[in-house]
Amino acid sequence: MKLDVDVLRYLSKDDFRVLTAVEMGMRNHELVPSDLIDRIASLKHGGTYKVLKNLLKHKLVHHDSSKYDGFRLTYLGYDFLAIKTMVNRGVFTAVGRQIGVGKESDIFEVAREDGTVMAMKLHRLGRTSFRAVKSKRDYLRHRSSYNWLYLSRLAALKEYAFMKALEEHGFPVPNAVDCNRHCVVMSLIQGYPLVQVKQLQNPETVFETIIGLVVRLAEHGLIHCDFNEFNIMIDDEEKVTMIDFPQMVSVSHRNAQMYFDRDIECIFKFFGKRFNLSFEERSDDIDDSEVDTDESSRPSFSSITRTAGFLDKELAASGFTRKDQDDIQKFIEGHVAEDDDSDNEHESESCQTNIKSFDSLNLDQEEQEPTSRCSEDENQHSPEAGQSGDPESHNSSNEEEDNQNGDENDDELMKSLAKQRRRAMAAVARKGRKSIASRNSYKDKGGKSSNNSKIQKQLTSW
Repeated sequence: MKLDVDVLRYLSKDDFRVLTAVEMGMRNHELVPSDLIDRIASLKHGGTYKVLKNLLKHKLVHHDSSKYDGFRLTYLGYDFLAIKTMVNRGVFTAVGRQIGVGKESDIFEVAREDGTVMAMKLHRLGRTSFRAVKSKRDYLRHRSSYNWLYLSRLAALKEYAFMKALEEHGFPVPNAVDCNRHCVVMSLIQGYPLVQVKQLQNPETVFETIIGLVVRLAEHGLIHCDFNEFNIMIDDEEKVTMIDFPQMVSVSHRNAQMYFDRDIECIFKFFGKRFNLSFEERSDDIDDSEVDTDESSRPSFSSITRTAGFLDKELAASGFTRKDQDDIQKFIEGHVAEDDDSDNEHESESCQTNIKSFDSLNLDQEEQEPTSRCSEDENQHSPEAGQSGDPESHNSSNEEEDNQNGDENDDELMKSLAKQRRRAMAAVARKGRKSIASRNSYKDKGGKSSNNSKIQKQLTSW
């Protein structure tokens, strides 16, 4: 869809208010109902429907009434919201011509008040030329449902973060100025894409510089994944600049080696075809040893060591898992976390053993009480048993005493259970009486009902 900025001049505050209301409703609606838009915008005298008609005329929203009467934002409406926010912030004041088109974005020239020209990149995921975003990009992560506008916003945020971090670490990238929604504003590079360059004064030095950038990125923990002649800018002085960063992944990604080898292969193939650089002398050595970089000019992924830092951790690049982060923390902190976990485990085990010993003591005390009672009863009956000298009569008397003691204990238990039941029934009866009184208490506060109750009391007294 073509960006016509002239329409932006004639849009009022109410138009942007309704556009914002549609954007807010699209957080949890694929099609935002018109009633919900009216409630969110809260314009006077039902002006929302008139504004929606005007926005629909300029193709800033799309209307669909198949399931219900609803609207959704188009990319042009999303562009206008982002541009309006940037203008209000003072990032730029004018939008110029289109200078680039890609499968995922459009690039325009913008200008500030002082005349400095910058580049504005508008991400447009979901085009017919590149709809396999879910399988080829990691914007979704754990999400199952997605919207193209939301994916474009995630891509812009990711590219802005990578651009800022790489600039701080001295990589040749554009200067990131600001980001809003799916729009990224950066400095304009005075150069040309490498694919448009036909001749170079020093193709070998440019080739070595580009290969060095790939290796240096890997040492910082990142892989570009789309490092080819279309994403490399070169100026008249043959200075190289990298662009296009949303698809970058970590070196700990499961396909990191494949992405690294693909980037290297693209550069080798392009310089071999375009500038006739020969790698035939070194191709035999590559087949013999893939790891050694001294014998062959082609760097290998296994020979690269991460020495410069952990940019993939700082930027949460794709493939950098929680396990890798834990390993880094253990390496930095010197296994302090493991010692703390072991101490906590010992403390929990000691607490559990103390609880078990406490329970066992209580059980032992409960067992000792009936045995003590039985011993007292035996002591009371022992003199009578001592008078009879026969051992058989003594044994029989002991058995009878034990049976009697058991019956007495059973009777005591039954009596205690009966008392508990009576108490429970009495408590329930009291609660029932209170509830009944509370239900009828409002009748005694005055009026006809209170008079009737007084007459009933007098009749009962008579």
